[in-house]
Amino acid sequence: MVFQGSAAAISHTGRVRQNNQDSGYSGSNLFVVADGMGGHAGGDVASALAVGRLKHLDHAYPTTSAAELSLQQAITETATDLVSTVRERPELAGMGTTVSALAMVDDYAVIAHIGDSRIYLFRGDQLTQITTDHTFVQRLVDSGRITEEEARYHPRRSVLMRVLGDMSADPEVDTFIMQTLPGDRWLLCSDGLSGVVEDSHTAKVMGQGFTPKRTIDLLLKQALDAGAPDNVTAILVDVGGSHPVVSGTPTIVGSASNPIGIEVPATRHGGVTTGWLHPNRQAANVPSHFEPAAEFLEERIEEDRRRAKRRRWAWIAGLIIVIGLVAVSLMVAYSWTQGRYFVGADADTVVIFQGIQQDLGPIKLSTPIIDTEIPLDALSPFVKLTVQETITANSLDDAKDIVEGLRAAASTGGGQ
Repeated sequence: MVFQGSAAAISHTGRVRQNNQDSGYSGSNLFVVADGMGGHAGGDVASALAVGRLKHLDHAYPTTSAAELSLQQAITETATDLVSTVRERPELAGMGTTVSALAMVDDYAVIAHIGDSRIYLFRGDQLTQITTDHTFVQRLVDSGRITEEEARYHPRRSVLMRVLGDMSADPEVDTFIMQTLPGDRWLLCSDGLSGVVEDSHTAKVMGQGFTPKRTIDLLLKQALDAGAPDNVTAILVDVGGSHPVVSGTPTIVGSASNPIGIEVPATRHGGVTTGWLHPNRQAANVPSHFEPAAEFLEERIEEDRRRAKRRRWAWIAGLIIVIGLVAVSLMVAYSWTQGRYFVGADADTVVIFQGIQQDLGPIKLSTPIIDTEIPLDALSPFVKLTVQETITANSLDDAKDIVEGLRAAASTGGGQ
């Protein structure tokens, strides 16, 4: 049965990249997003090749199992093409592509996925990520080493653990089948969208009920407003719904829409067709962002741990040094204050104080050490005010001399 619903596709280079290595296909029953990688000379070829293989699966299927098997076989054939092509053209080494494909069969969605492109389901105002990212950081999240929020900004968030590339002709592809309901909205996108637009923002846009075309236009705008450092590709598929079915020629976007010099090779029989690549393509100078060696990744994990531990100990040592310096400074300052003296007053008598006249907030920097028992009222108003405002002494003996002068003034009638 032909899928009943509507769909729209869009692809944009973004604000940083100079070429579009993404490809997308939106047909009658089949929808595909492929995010190529491997530099200017390879990423667009890889994603276009994947779409070129898979687009032939855009037809009705008798069963969901038949659709699932067809997707698995087509993706495996794409991997074989990539391996054979790089063997023939070594300058393309490192090229690869993600693939997220959705085939509609009656009331079911048949999904095939490898890489970090994503498929979301929006149902009942809830957006759910259906596929799992085959990335290094997702493995760290799954093992509890980092949180989802930390993964979003992790420096190795683009490192892929599984991808269609030139290292294996037998890729491990996730395939599964889900039931669909009228009103469901399926979003397929490259990480150029999901990596910069929060899921909550995506859900808000999808929940507004606009047509698929208007909806993906709004999502693209959000990605561009966020800087769009990568290519952005999105396909939105509405199941049933109030929007009319878009029929006619399938929509192909991204590099697959302009496959100059590229032809999908015929099924291999031990050889490789060499004429499908454009003769003027340059060698890739940009390394692939997927990582094949598990041992290397484990070593990177250990190195991250060692660096984090070193940073933690360095921070602790620095904090201890700062605290020590502050403590020493305070001790030196306090020791200096305790070598100072002044003459002042308590409630009603003249007192010699050790320390300085100032206080440090609630901390007293002086201590009364000798109560002279000279009544303040025995002093003249001027002398009394002078004592209350304190008289600085150079030493304890100097303070005692000042007190003797005050005592003499008091005995003569307040110094009047």
